[in-house]
This record gives sequence, structure tokens and C-alpha cells, in this order.
Amino acid sequence: MEGVDTGRGARRAGRHSLPASRVPAPDGAAPARGRPRSEAVELAIVEGVVRLLEEGVPLAELSIERIARTAGVGKATIYRRWSGKEELFVDVVASIEEPDPDLPGTSLRDDLVRLLEHMRRRGLNLRTSALLHNVFAQMKTLPKLWDAYHSVVVEPRRNLLYDVLRRGVAQGELPAGIDIELSGDLFTGPMLLRTMMRSDAPLADDLSERIVDTVLAGLKAQS
Repeated sequence: MEGVDTGRGARRAGRHSLPASRVPAPDGAAPARGRPRSEAVELAIVEGVVRLLEEGVPLAELSIERIARTAGVGKATIYRRWSGKEELFVDVVASIEEPDPDLPGTSLRDDLVRLLEHMRRRGLNLRTSALLHNVFAQMKTLPKLWDAYHSVVVEPRRNLLYDVLRRGVAQGELPAGIDIELSGDLFTGPMLLRTMMRSDAPLADDLSERIVDTVLAGLKAQS
């Protein structure tokens, strides 16, 4: 793929731990039989998908057969680990992105800054990694994949933010009775605007802190 960045944003999945698949198995589905799951095999499969993407193969044209051939495994090996392409691709994207942040838990502000800093760094990766930018652009044209990504990646991150805000209310760092979902949008909205819709907007090192401090001041003024 022409212009692919080979830095951290376009890192090979084989250099990092593979994220556990977060797509739940269908209700009533029997446990997979056969040989035990091998992380090395799973990494080889994810690495094969990344290699094909770097070569310019569109997501829509990536067949399980082609992925298996590139990874040097059988199709059955892939299906024992992922129910289909959507589930596999979500793990591939997760392996390219920054890992989810560990929250310090020292204060509401510290946790919020850490969450927004993760979004800021992700935005920087989207700008500098041709691979990551290309993959996200293609995902938006594939509804099933886009929905799967939102279900297993975006929603858990959003719920983590809501949990932080609820803890802030419980500990008296935020006024009781605030709208948790609206408050979450107030924190993430400015960062999403700059990272996803305004590619020319600066992503300064202190942006996360400035957003958090501004929104916190407004929320605390309601008490």
C-alpha cells in the first residue's frame, strides 16, 4: 500500500499481544472442539491480514481462504478462533490501535485526562498511519463490520467513561443528579471533533487536560 506508515500507528500485530476476541458467541453455541487455542497461531493470522492490507487489498476482498493462505494455516483453523471476517477484522483493528488505557484511579480528573489522552493519541495515529486511516475509511462502508467494531470496542470504552463519571458523583467530585451520558459527550465531543472531523486542528500535548478542566469547571458550577 503506497504511503503506509511503518511506525507505531501501523505496527505489525505480531509485535504485540493479540486482544482477546470480544464478540460473544451465539447463545447456546457449543464450545469449540479440537486443539487448544494457540496465541502464536492467532498472531500469525492477524499478521497475515495486516500484511494483505499493507499490500493494498481492500477489506471487502479479503476472503478467509486468502487470509488462511497468507498466514500458512487452514481455513478451519481460522473458524475455530473467529466466527467470521467481522470478528477477525475487529481484532485486527484492535491490534493496530493503541491499547486501551489503564486508569490511575487517583481522582476523577486523572482518570478523565487518561481517557482523553488515549483519544488524542489515537487521533495522532489516524493522521500519521496510512494503514489505520485506510482501514477506518473502509470500515465505514461495511455496515456489519462497523456495527461489530462499535459493539465490541466503542461501547465498552464509552461505558468505561460513564463508570468514571458515576464514581465521581458517588465520591462527591461531581454534583449529584448530573446527566451522565450528556456529561460524557461534553468531555469526548471536543476531542472527537478535532481527531475525526477536523484533520487540520491542532492536537496539543495539553489538550486533554484543558478539555477536562474546562468541562469539570462547568459541571461543578451546577452544584
